[in-house]
Amino acid sequence: MFNVVGAIIDPETHMTFAQMKMIRRVEETQPGMVDIEFVPSSPFCPIAIKLAQDIKNKMLSVEGVKTGKVYCRGHVMEQQINEMINK
Repeated sequence: MFNVVGAIIDPETHMTFAQMKMIRRVEETQPGMVDIEFVPSSPFCPIAIKLAQDIKNKMLSVEGVKTGKVYCRGHVMEQQINEMINK
């Protein structure tokens, strides 16, 4: 799973999330359920919600994954992003 979400390309830097070390934790909490934590490149990143949605879409495209949550960390709007992306 880390390889899949780590391969997402950041639209601003054109580097992968893995290269930028944005993916901090990938954990299968139950069969078919995955939690992912990521840190955007800046605490004020204007596209953090888009990045979170990209991660969630990529995660859900993996065979066997039924559901999951994406947690943004280190952003000034962390709580709002997490609520929006995981509703």
